[in-house]
Amino acid sequence: MTKSKEIPVQDYNIYLGDSQSAIASFLDRNRPSKIVVLVDDNTSVHCLPIIKEIATDGVITIPAGEKFKNLEVAQSIWDQLFTLKLDRNSLLINLGGGVIGDMGGFCASTYMRGMRFVQVPTTLLSQVDASIGGKLGIDYHGLKNSVGLFKNPEAVFVDTVYLDTLPYVELRSGFAEIIKHGLIADEDLWKDAQACGDLKSVSWQKIVEDSILVKKDVVDSDPFERGRRKILNFGHTIGHGVESVMLESAHPLLHGEAVAIGMIAESYISNQKKMISDQDLKAIGNYLIGLYGSPSLQEGLYDDFIVKMRHDKKNRGDEINFTLLESIGKARENCQADAQLIKESINYYNSLS
Repeated sequence: MTKSKEIPVQDYNIYLGDSQSAIASFLDRNRPSKIVVLVDDNTSVHCLPIIKEIATDGVITIPAGEKFKNLEVAQSIWDQLFTLKLDRNSLLINLGGGVIGDMGGFCASTYMRGMRFVQVPTTLLSQVDASIGGKLGIDYHGLKNSVGLFKNPEAVFVDTVYLDTLPYVELRSGFAEIIKHGLIADEDLWKDAQACGDLKSVSWQKIVEDSILVKKDVVDSDPFERGRRKILNFGHTIGHGVESVMLESAHPLLHGEAVAIGMIAESYISNQKKMISDQDLKAIGNYLIGLYGSPSLQEGLYDDFIVKMRHDKKNRGDEINFTLLESIGKARENCQADAQLIKESINYYNSLS
């Protein structure tokens, strides 16, 4: 098997390649007192068999989905960590997407004031975004990631073999973060993303690595999101507001689908503030609508979206904080937009359907 490529990030490494051999080598070097794997209903079936040869002291299974990223499920994880008699020298392997990584890391970091954990992201979204940078947490009071902390894993193991287990809609959801990385920091990655065609036939290794390197560069420069790291939130201010409201509706959106809406709307705001051209706005909107479609957002929900946006952790006082585009491949953090312009931006998105 091909040796994993090591990408250093702050005080840990990302291992890109064969996860089974890389994890085995890591365990041989670190020798934890016990090893437990955290999975959800999906990864227990499709992904756990890929690392089945790794000896463990238990498997914790939780329900799959964002709506289970809550305090009640976190408590059940803590309960099982105690039942399995893990100590601070034990290791939790988080095998799954962003929900597993966020919750598993959060529970491990708070169990006995901190036990070790590693991330084995199995979705495209978690491989290029959620598993990198040490942001952990749960959703609380209907607000995404509103309780949590910054804590780096011992390692991250990115293996594109897991992407073969994903349905198309999950691949497409994760692809939104690759598009975002291109738009905010790497025009060549934006062009490569547009050239990918059918996502089911993409050879993922290079584009995943390129996307990881964008996030690594940003995180290394600002590990605690005090400045430049905020550019990673492009599309997420409106996207998280839409996602949080729609999560409780009959038609919930996947994270990447909501972020795609957010990127179109926030590109419109960028254009209205004379930052990107009409041509760039049109190119972004046409590409994202072509890939993600255009589920209509009811005008009666706009105020609900804005209420959620006002709770965003990056806001200052009553102002809603945005990352906007200065050009393709360059972003500016700490921009503001009032409620009227936000509503106009959502109207613009709806007009593209």
